Amino acid sequence: MKKADNIRFFQKKWAKVLLLISLLVAMIGLSLLPNLTHQVWGQFPTVSMPTVTSSPRGVYVRAIGQPTEALNVRAYPSSTSTLLGRFQVGQEAKAYGYYGDYVLIEYAGAPDGKGWVWKVMLEVHGGELPMLEPPPTEVPLVTKTIDPTLAAQFIITQMPTRLPTFTEPPPLQIPTYQIVDGATATGGIPMGYIIVVLAGLGFFLALIAILRRG
Repeated sequence: MKKADNIRFFQKKWAKVLLLISLLVAMIGLSLLPNLTHQVWGQFPTVSMPTVTSSPRGVYVRAIGQPTEALNVRAYPSSTSTLLGRFQVGQEAKAYGYYGDYVLIEYAGAPDGKGWVWKVMLEVHGGELPMLEPPPTEVPLVTKTIDPTLAAQFIITQMPTRLPTFTEPPPLQIPTYQIVDGATATGGIPMGYIIVVLAGLGFFLALIAILRRG
């Protein structure tokens, strides 16, 4: 009897173990079921789907030159027209055509979304650029006026200079002397005669003095 009881005990124990294993397998199967269902939903349909192809880019340009330089984008194809911005080296943009030495490109900084860039510093890709019609002449946005009051402060009125006056000097008075033929003393006696007399008188007086000493 004891042996039969042991057999029944082990049978019940194994029955519980098998039940737990069955429950675990069922729970694991339920957890995997959504993944299996998702894989079925992810299958591609067998019908043919139309393919979408991108449109060609068209003609575009790329700026070339030194990395530190940038091209001027102008409102008209002229080096003196209004400067709209800069086109950096290596930057690309859609090109519409050319006129002269300038190419019309797509530029977001312009009022109409377009600007002119010097053709020499551009590389053209995607085809050839068509020649465009001459654009209209640029109209200045602001008329430059000068304040007349301010301008008058810088106007220098040049006064006429007076020429120096010249007064003629009086006539030069040259003194005149009377020419006398021979020197005479007062009374009409010649000066030579008087000198000879005085010299003789002096010699005579000197001779007398010498004799007195002797």
